[in-house]
Amino acid sequence: MIKVLVTGTAGFIGSNLVDKLLEHEHEVVGIDNFNDYYDPNIKEKNLSDSTKNKGYKLYRLDILSFEKLKAVFSKEKPHKVIHLAARAGVRPSRENPELYTQVNVLGTVNLLKLSADFKIKQFIFGSSSSVYGNSSSLPFSEDDPCEMIISPYGASKRAAEFWVESFYRTYGLKSVILRFFTVYGPRGRVDMAPSLFTKAVVERRPIEQFGDGSSSRDYTYIDDVVDGILKVVKGNLDFEIINLGNNHPVKLYELIKIIEDITGEKAKIRHIPKQVGDVEKTWANIENAKNLLEWQPKIFLPEGLAKYIRWLREN
Repeated sequence: MIKVLVTGTAGFIGSNLVDKLLEHEHEVVGIDNFNDYYDPNIKEKNLSDSTKNKGYKLYRLDILSFEKLKAVFSKEKPHKVIHLAARAGVRPSRENPELYTQVNVLGTVNLLKLSADFKIKQFIFGSSSSVYGNSSSLPFSEDDPCEMIISPYGASKRAAEFWVESFYRTYGLKSVILRFFTVYGPRGRVDMAPSLFTKAVVERRPIEQFGDGSSSRDYTYIDDVVDGILKVVKGNLDFEIINLGNNHPVKLYELIKIIEDITGEKAKIRHIPKQVGDVEKTWANIENAKNLLEWQPKIFLPEGLAKYIRWLREN
C-alpha cells in the first residue's frame, strides 16, 4: 500500500482514478480547487463515494498556492504524485492564454519543486494529444518533435512536459508523462463531443457540428486510461513519455452515427464552421504503452458509448 497524491481529484479522470486507487487499498490525498470551468456541483458528485472512504483525504486548494501545497506535502508525505489538475479545453484557451499558462505551467512547476524537495518516488503527469497539433506524422509517436501545436492549451501542456523532463534530468525526479487521447465515459467532461452529442441526441436537441464531420479523434474509454495510470503507479520507470489512446481514429460523422444506433434517435445537426485550434486528426501509436506497461485498450467506441449512455440515463 502506498500513499498517492492526486491533483484534479474531483475531475473526470481524477475521480475515476481515485475510486480505483482506493479499491486497490492505497491511501489517496486529493487536491482540487473546484473551479467553475464547468458546474462544481458535478465535481462534488464525482467524489460522493470516495469521500466516504477512510483512506481518502481531500484538500480544497489551488495548485498555484505554493505555500498551501507545501503544507499538504509536509503533513501527508505522499510516496507518488499523479498530477491531473489543469485548465482544460482547446477553444477557451484562445480566449485566456495567460490563465492557461499560469495553471498548466506554473502550477506544474510548483508540484515538481515540492516533489523534488520531498523526495517523491515518482511524478506522473497527465498530458494531452493536443501537444501533437496538426502533425503530419501518423499515428502520433512519442518521439514526434511536436512542432505543429495550434492552440495555447496544447502549448501549455507541452511546456509543462519540458519542465517535467528537466526535473528528472536536474534533480533525478523519476517521472512519466502520459498523453491522453480524447477520454470519454461515465463522469465525462460536459464540454467534450461524446458528452455534448450524446446528451443532445438523448434529449432530442440539435448537435452543433464543427466543420464537415470528416475530422477524427482517437476516443479512449475512461477505464482503459485509468488502467494505464495504475500500471505506471505499480511500476518504477525512470523517465518515459507514453501515449494512452485507442489506436483507432473515428470520424465525427461516424461518432454521431454510433450514438444514433445506440439510442435509436436521429441526430438533429446544426452545421458550424470549423474552429481555429481544432486539429484534423488524433491517432495514438501505442507501442510504448504495450512494451513498457503491457497495456492496450480493451474497450472500443461502440461498446464504450453504450456503457456511457447507460450511465447517463441512470444519472
